[in-house]
Amino acid sequence: MTKRTIKETVREYDEHGKLVCETITDAAPICQQGGNIQRVGKFKKVSFKQFFDAMKDEFYEKMCAAIGNRSEEGFSDFVRDIYDKIQLPTRATSGSAGYDFKAPFGFSLLPGQTIKIPTGIRVKIDEGWWLGCLPRSGLGFKYRLQLNNTMGVIDSDYYYSDNEGHIFAKVTNDSNEGKELTVEAGSGFMQAIFIPYGITYTDNAEGVRNGGMGSTDAKK
Repeated sequence: MTKRTIKETVREYDEHGKLVCETITDAAPICQQGGNIQRVGKFKKVSFKQFFDAMKDEFYEKMCAAIGNRSEEGFSDFVRDIYDKIQLPTRATSGSAGYDFKAPFGFSLLPGQTIKIPTGIRVKIDEGWWLGCLPRSGLGFKYRLQLNNTMGVIDSDYYYSDNEGHIFAKVTNDSNEGKELTVEAGSGFMQAIFIPYGITYTDNAEGVRNGGMGSTDAKK
């Protein structure tokens, strides 16, 4: 395995966009044959309260009917069992780019049906990176499984939102072949990839996120 070092140019601009300083430094070494991939994030579970509230909002009536117990205590015990079995996303192989999100519970979708899944997962990401969420390749290929927002974008500051940065996945079986999709609890249904990003030289964003999905669109 060989490594090479590249030069990194850091430019600083004043408020009028005029270059005031330029520094050239050695950037981190690049490994040409793997083994030196940056570690930029950490997956964690959200609190039980956050997961319970999300599950109650989405599935209270349906799941109470399924377990034959309409009390909140019975529903809480049911959700607790699901929560305790949630697995953190993992890569399947050392060469995999995507971290597989496991379904916290089993579900089936007929063609055209949609479900919103509270994954129970949050992620802490280093500044300068974001997490892109996509359907698992096999499910997309076989069933045209789609994320309703096409691709999920998890920003680094989403972790600090009021909802603990809880990652939700709204997916649709978009099959045009009449195929029913079934995903068992603990099976991968979505994959996520850490991706770097840049900003413009004159960027001066100062907003602070304080909310869940769509919160950056809120009026000031």
